[in-house]
Amino acid sequence: MKYKVGDIVTRNSYNNDIIFKITEIKENICYLKGLNTRIIADAISEDLKLYNESEDIEDEEKFNKRIRETTFLNRDDYFYLPGRILHIDGDSEYLNRCLDYYKSNDINAIGINEPEGFLAQNIRKMLEEYKPNIVVITGHDSYNKKKGTYKNSEKFISAVKEARKYESSHDKLIIIAGACQSNYEELIKAGANFASSPKRINIHALDPAIIATKISLLETTKDIDLKDILEKTKYGSNGIGGISTKGTMHVGYPRWFK
Repeated sequence: MKYKVGDIVTRNSYNNDIIFKITEIKENICYLKGLNTRIIADAISEDLKLYNESEDIEDEEKFNKRIRETTFLNRDDYFYLPGRILHIDGDSEYLNRCLDYYKSNDINAIGINEPEGFLAQNIRKMLEEYKPNIVVITGHDSYNKKKGTYKNSEKFISAVKEARKYESSHDKLIIIAGACQSNYEELIKAGANFASSPKRINIHALDPAIIATKISLLETTKDIDLKDILEKTKYGSNGIGGISTKGTMHVGYPRWFK
């Protein structure tokens, strides 16, 4: 079968477990990006199978319904200031998807598309410019079991270390780092509050944004319920883990009226 850029496919050799979009075709090689999962790959055309999008859309709608936040930021006589989020993403499509999610929850989020290789050298000036309460550092990654190596984990780790040089307190700057199959333990040791991936599995495109949103909308006087927040993500604690962290939302009185 002849495929074209934009086709939605799965890979037969991987039991058709992940849904991809074809981003480029060179000769007989199709280059792929996960439709909802933060993964890039390639495959010969004979290994691909066209996917019935309606099935995935139904699954995504169920997931989106489960993660949708119900916010009441204009209730009673109080006003609410959610924590500011700086979301740095190596993938522009996933970044825009996350920004839409933040917007739907009335959160002030700045998005920057930055290749993983430039994270460490550029993150400090981003933090100094935007002064966020929460920073998300994500993009693409992968783990080679045979070699025991990661594609981009070291780049994420270096960026986390640089962010911690800017602000050492885990409460004053909350860091969410990593992507699919990232080195979870080393990211946490480097200073991340939350990181992927404890079981070296792929994560959903929105998973980092879900964690950031929950923290942004929780009051500064309250602690995050770790198990509850991780269960909001697509793959739970297999995909993302973290440490005890306080919320970042300030509550004020009285509320101004327009």
